[in-house]
Amino acid sequence: MKRSTITDKRKAGKGFTNRKAKTGKSDAGFRIWAIAFWLIVWQLTSMALGQEILLVSPVSVLLRLGALVRTLPFWHAVFFSFVRIVGGFLLAILAGVLFAALSFCFSWFRELLHPVMAVVKATPVASFIILCLVWIPSRGLSVFISFLMVLPIIYTNVLEGIHHTDRQLLEMAEIFRVRGIRRMRYIYFSQVMPHFRSACGVSLGLCWKSGIAAEVIGMPDGSIGDMLYQAKIYLDTPDLFAWTFVIILVSVLFGKVFMKLLDMTIHAVETR
Repeated sequence: MKRSTITDKRKAGKGFTNRKAKTGKSDAGFRIWAIAFWLIVWQLTSMALGQEILLVSPVSVLLRLGALVRTLPFWHAVFFSFVRIVGGFLLAILAGVLFAALSFCFSWFRELLHPVMAVVKATPVASFIILCLVWIPSRGLSVFISFLMVLPIIYTNVLEGIHHTDRQLLEMAEIFRVRGIRRMRYIYFSQVMPHFRSACGVSLGLCWKSGIAAEVIGMPDGSIGDMLYQAKIYLDTPDLFAWTFVIILVSVLFGKVFMKLLDMTIHAVETR
């Protein structure tokens, strides 16, 4: 009886897995269909307007992108912006986790940071960019702006995760005298990591938006933001759309790679 029950459960599990796989495939197919639909709408609208200065066609954007990819300044601009924006993002992660840990340990530190985090979250990105241009060179502006926009998200979510740690687990750790690195690894890590992962997912898009905005206003030579600004000045709509597509593509690819590496790290730590 028990064996048959276990067999039935396994079959049910396999059936659920198969349905899940089929659903995943259908979702992917639906996304491709939806993207194709909107590309066709874009193409038809561009053809109806007949003025590429107003709305360039996706074919023209693809051709322009193909021409840009074959030039050295294109890769220099992508590398320039990528290093700075990702650098600001990673620095914000380190600072956010550190500040959250210190805020949990010391109430005076939490109270000290509270008004700063509130101001950063409430102030428009453009205001920070213009203010920071007074003190920071334009080449380093995107690093600082990305850092500043991501920091409150990481800090708030990690601190919330620490505060919501299961009290029963902490009491058990006290009884068995689990302290230091072992407590952080076996208790706080598993409790805080979902909050941290969620914060990273939200911050990935924000760091690119704010970083590129900083480059558009600061106009550092050889950056994607500078290329966007030049396209706007000369009404070069194909370039404008091509560089926008590059930003979206790089942002999405980096986000997927980063989240994949994060999930692998979480799995490695939990199973060690």
